[in-house]
Amino acid sequence: MGGLFGVVSKTDCVDDLFYGTDYLSHLGTMRGGLAVKNQDGYSRSIHNIENAYFRSKFEQDIPRFHGTMGIGVISDNDSQPLIIGSHLGNFSLVTVGKINNLDELAEKAYQNKAHFSESAGGKTNPTELVAMVITECASFEEGIKKAQEVIRGSCSMLILTDSGIYCARDKLGRTPIVIGKKDGAMAASSESCAFPNLGFETKKYLGPGEIVFLTAEGYEQRQPPGDKMQICAFLWVYYGYPASSYEGINVEAVRYRCGNALAKNDDVKIDCVAGIPDSGTGHAIGYANERRVPYIRPFVKYTPTWPRSFMPQNQTIRDLVAKMKLIPINELIQGKRILFCEDSIVRGTQLQDNVQILFDYGALEVHMRPACPTLIYPCEFLNFSTSRSTLDLAGRKAIQEIEHREDKDLEAYATAGSKQNLAMIDSIRKRLKLTSLKFQKMDDLVKAIGLPKERLCTHCWDGTSFFSSS
Repeated sequence: MGGLFGVVSKTDCVDDLFYGTDYLSHLGTMRGGLAVKNQDGYSRSIHNIENAYFRSKFEQDIPRFHGTMGIGVISDNDSQPLIIGSHLGNFSLVTVGKINNLDELAEKAYQNKAHFSESAGGKTNPTELVAMVITECASFEEGIKKAQEVIRGSCSMLILTDSGIYCARDKLGRTPIVIGKKDGAMAASSESCAFPNLGFETKKYLGPGEIVFLTAEGYEQRQPPGDKMQICAFLWVYYGYPASSYEGINVEAVRYRCGNALAKNDDVKIDCVAGIPDSGTGHAIGYANERRVPYIRPFVKYTPTWPRSFMPQNQTIRDLVAKMKLIPINELIQGKRILFCEDSIVRGTQLQDNVQILFDYGALEVHMRPACPTLIYPCEFLNFSTSRSTLDLAGRKAIQEIEHREDKDLEAYATAGSKQNLAMIDSIRKRLKLTSLKFQKMDDLVKAIGLPKERLCTHCWDGTSFFSSS
């Protein structure tokens, strides 16, 4: 997915920028970057964070950075921030999202004899393409509006200029931006969890397509929000940090409600409840509280060197990560009927080996309750659950096994309780060697979040999109 952080201050902002960006490290695992503006111009630093934490890579850079304005990014793919010289003046840019028509927009640029300097693997850098679209216009506001109009997918951004920071949320609000304030400084962040320990108070959640301009004194709206929104529901289920809120709705509170809903729809006889760490923990606490069953931790996660199991592109590495990062506790497993809550089952990589480990350690039964419906459609908007093959998704793999093609009757398979849906779930259950498997119902997930369904993006579960992203 990726995360953005920006700060404008009356005094040096580098510490706030460094720690604020670091607080977003859970949003991506590929690249990290910082850029600052001072009287000498723009400075930046970009590092690969695939095998090391953001902090450890950037601590060496901080002593040479100084300035009262800066932006930072945790990126899923491209190297950012970029520093651009243009008729609008010099500026630095960071983006998050996914541009589905990247090649089409790049080809149009080539036809106009434009060129790109940033590329990787023969692909145009999406952030540079956004910068090119912006600089075709007469002002930053006009350029941001044009970028949001021509991009299919989603793109939120921060633009660091000589006089302040433009903050622009994507057209349909799939990725959030929240504004914070403290004495002498303003900040923008993808997640509100970056604010409390830095002394910022949450002041505003940007609406879909909204543009504001930050200075140390405050913010000024440059474009009002649109009336259509489809924020990614998976932010509450998985991606979001427990201390964060989106649209004023706290992540951890939603996870408790998800767990409550799973429990209300369940009557399986169990001895204890556990969460697949870390994001399954809140769901499991909600489940355990509702059913009044003991909550335990039979798995603990070793975090220092292992990334998310679904992130690496190589399946062999994904399998290794899934196996190595969760450590079982024998005394809490042996002779127990254990029910696990999980945020989701994406590919099933993490569960396949670990379920067998539980039985090897003496578990009598292992039940699984994911907090969302079965993932069937690859994400088109945030680089989540994207893959070279839809067959990597556990739901599509099950459909392939049943139908001998992975794209048949998808709507029926996505309908909770249908014959096809139950057959798909049972296929996943057998492959993962689970005693039982029940997924969250879409209506219960929507109710747990607390927004109308048409205000949420649920595409990866049911393939629906209320509004065009073009």
